[in-house]
Amino acid sequence: MSTPSTKTLDHIVHLTPPGSVDAVSRQFRDLGFQANSACSVLPGGTHTGGLTENALVILKDGAYLELISFTHPASHYPPGSPERQKRDANPWAWKEPGWIDYAFLGSSSTSLSELINARAKKDKSRIRYDPEVDGGRERSDGKVLKWRNSAPSQNDGRGVAPFFCGDVTPREWRVPLDPPANAEHPSGVLGVAHVRILVEDNNLSDMKANITSVVGKSPVSNTSRRATWVLDTPRTDVAGGKPRLIISVPETTDERWTLKERGEGIYEVAFLVSSGMKAGQAWTPYGKIVWLKG
Repeated sequence: MSTPSTKTLDHIVHLTPPGSVDAVSRQFRDLGFQANSACSVLPGGTHTGGLTENALVILKDGAYLELISFTHPASHYPPGSPERQKRDANPWAWKEPGWIDYAFLGSSSTSLSELINARAKKDKSRIRYDPEVDGGRERSDGKVLKWRNSAPSQNDGRGVAPFFCGDVTPREWRVPLDPPANAEHPSGVLGVAHVRILVEDNNLSDMKANITSVVGKSPVSNTSRRATWVLDTPRTDVAGGKPRLIISVPETTDERWTLKERGEGIYEVAFLVSSGMKAGQAWTPYGKIVWLKG
């Protein structure tokens, strides 16, 4: 039996203030994530437990952007109540809006946490993953989705290292690539070019080792300032290029400010676009976007 992949980019998570999924959907449409005749920012639904809701931006490479927000601010729940305790315990409860996390495609039949933990032990890297837990979401059409998630342990860099999402129900329920218009965007976006993560100088060496254990491959480029890994996506051949995961220390004043204010995590997401379409960079307004010619 072959070892399942642990380097397939599944989705990238973008957080906005509570109750703002409709507003951020409009913002992403303004950035060009829509079709001319059909909406390509798709309503997602409410997650199991009712704390969060989302919308999806599906890309031709099979990955997607999850536009997520909490349904209510923390003050909505009485202090000390079970609902407040659950909200405060959510790993994204204390995150600032913007790009906050990313997921690799998991497995519903194989424990990737056990696989990665064994690999990390052999590599002598520090990262460890918690056992898989059940998750799910009810779509706006009433269809109930189920999956199993595994995330880095509490002290192992959630948002720097990916979590894993393995579908129990069919993935096409969670990521509806049919009809094809769901992934067509006037901005010319084809897929993810790279996800760039900022870390402190004194953490770079450990994070290189950690990500190598997660991906199962050494970086294709490795310097004293950054390392780059090549990832897969569910439909890598469609977008014309494989995405990169870049871990680096800050290189500009803005990057140093961002790291100081937000902590370690995703600094920018770059997208491959068709020739003659968007170029340069933009803001979501909470996170940085880079447009790269495909």
